[in-house]
Amino acid sequence: MVDDPEYDEEEPSFSDPEDYVDDVDDDELLGDILREKPQEADGIDSVVVVDNVPQVGPERLEKLKNVIHKIFSKFGKITTEFYPEADGLTKGYIFLEYAAPTQALEAVKNADGYKLDKQHTFRVNLFTDFDKYMNISDEWETPEKQPFKDFGNMRHWIEDQDCRDQYSVIFEAGERTAIFANDAKEPITFEERARWTETYVRWSPKGTYLATFHQRGIALWGGEKFKQIQRFSHQGVSLIDFSPCERYVVTFSPLIDTKEDPQAIIIWDILTGQKKRGFHCESSAHWPIFKWSHDGKFFARMTPDTLSIYETPVMALIVDKDIPARVTLMQMPSRHEIRVRNLFNVVDCKLHWQRNGDYLCVKVDRTPKGTQGVVTNFEIFRMREKQVPVDAMEMKESIIAFAWEPNGSKFAVLHGESPRINASFYNVRNNGKIDLLKMFDKQQANSIFWSPQGQFLVLAGLRSMNGALAFVDTSDCIMMNIAEHYMASDVEWDPTGRYVVTSVSWWSHKVDNAYWLWTFQGRLLQKNNKDRFCQLLWRPRPPTLLSADQIKNIKKDLKKYSKIFEQKDRLSQSKASKELVDKRRTMMEEYHRYRETAQQVYQEQKTIRLELRGGVDTDELDSNVDDWEEETIEFFINEEIIPLGDL
Repeated sequence: MVDDPEYDEEEPSFSDPEDYVDDVDDDELLGDILREKPQEADGIDSVVVVDNVPQVGPERLEKLKNVIHKIFSKFGKITTEFYPEADGLTKGYIFLEYAAPTQALEAVKNADGYKLDKQHTFRVNLFTDFDKYMNISDEWETPEKQPFKDFGNMRHWIEDQDCRDQYSVIFEAGERTAIFANDAKEPITFEERARWTETYVRWSPKGTYLATFHQRGIALWGGEKFKQIQRFSHQGVSLIDFSPCERYVVTFSPLIDTKEDPQAIIIWDILTGQKKRGFHCESSAHWPIFKWSHDGKFFARMTPDTLSIYETPVMALIVDKDIPARVTLMQMPSRHEIRVRNLFNVVDCKLHWQRNGDYLCVKVDRTPKGTQGVVTNFEIFRMREKQVPVDAMEMKESIIAFAWEPNGSKFAVLHGESPRINASFYNVRNNGKIDLLKMFDKQQANSIFWSPQGQFLVLAGLRSMNGALAFVDTSDCIMMNIAEHYMASDVEWDPTGRYVVTSVSWWSHKVDNAYWLWTFQGRLLQKNNKDRFCQLLWRPRPPTLLSADQIKNIKKDLKKYSKIFEQKDRLSQSKASKELVDKRRTMMEEYHRYRETAQQVYQEQKTIRLELRGGVDTDELDSNVDDWEEETIEFFINEEIIPLGDL
């Protein structure tokens, strides 16, 4: 081969040309490696100062050190601890030195604001930050006033005269997004835009905001014209979650994360757009990462070995506990343990809260001693009763799905193996007895969807079960209708519980993409075919402002309003009637506008009329009665001559 002329070519040169200028710096080329390079330091950048530590004497000092070490050793190796003392007591602040500056920074980010107890909340700072705090100017700088932005009525859809709920639809493979107002006859387009989102959309819990996804971050839209309310820059964001109070939004991106500044998960303040806190994320398999309290004041995160609870708005860690094999009901922020339930031989454990918080079901999969099979226990906590009594129910069949009635004491369970899947309905009594109400055997179902108002539900066999549907009334446990939406991938109830939508998403099935609208009884109203339909989401409604008594009175007097509703329903049955009603409504509105304008002009011309009539106000029939003069006027109307001879 050496003598082969094909290999006698001159070896190419890999040297740079003489005029070549290297404009790539080391940070751009080796940034990730240089960040790991040991930095020259004097040692104090690994030291943190912890304030608001309990002041204790020698007899309690060792216990305090154990507590401090347990909390702060989670962030790295502590090499030195110093507890200053005076007059036989610790001074209330301590110094901790870590093995590396990055560990000290992690301690500051995670432990600052940690509530040890009611009287002691840690303030943690780097020792090197004290110079910065000492050099703060004493002169107050007035913050720049921000202009007020009027986004219109943020809950305009609630004021719809016909009480139509809205829903979002993504179609044409994500190229178009539309907002529709629901109508039993046909959907009414409210807003439609091209490329409004790059992936999918998400409504906030009360329906105030619509979130859209983009490569650079998240945008929130709202108001009558869906103006952009806020945006959050988070490169590569793929998942979001809202706090129940709509004050915070949580975003996740798998692209960016650093040890120094956690960027995988970010909590944002919706009103200000400011980043509140960042977190690392080992896995996003279980989203949402955080579980929020109903009012958004607390959120919790569970890692393989630890349960961490944080308090808003400071986002401070208040509880950080190792997780034993037990269920603990804890009151926040006092951290008082209300109820503890120990668990044994646990394989898996899941919590199912009833929406109103009246009940908690702990689904525990166990392996009894001496057996190899798995047995499921349902531990039912009755939250509203004294000392929170717990009732247990065992099922030896595999559990496919479990769901509470949103505002009642019933729950439904799908259990067994295909093709013998059973649907069972239970009711929890106040005396602790769990009654089996009804069991339907041989069901084609893998999902349970309760109406938001309770009582009614849909048993659905999604995707692999070809879209089998069963509409059930649990008040007497009867099947109102059995239907099918072939290859259905999703089921969505509207907020009122009057309608339910089944759909075949292009994301899961490439043909027959459409969404169908049903009544809660299972009567099909509409078949809406959309080119490459992807997603439908109902717009949530905020909690009602009516009291329980007001709602009770409305239900009591419902017959009074039923005639009005029935008349509207009859008119909406035909399109011609609807057009006629709309035309008459428009004419009536135009008349009222004209009448108001005419009345205004009439009032403006009053001074002119008074001048023309010598100051006499003739606008009212009984005005100036004292100046009236009575005068009798006779009119000749008719004359008739009757001959007397004819009488």
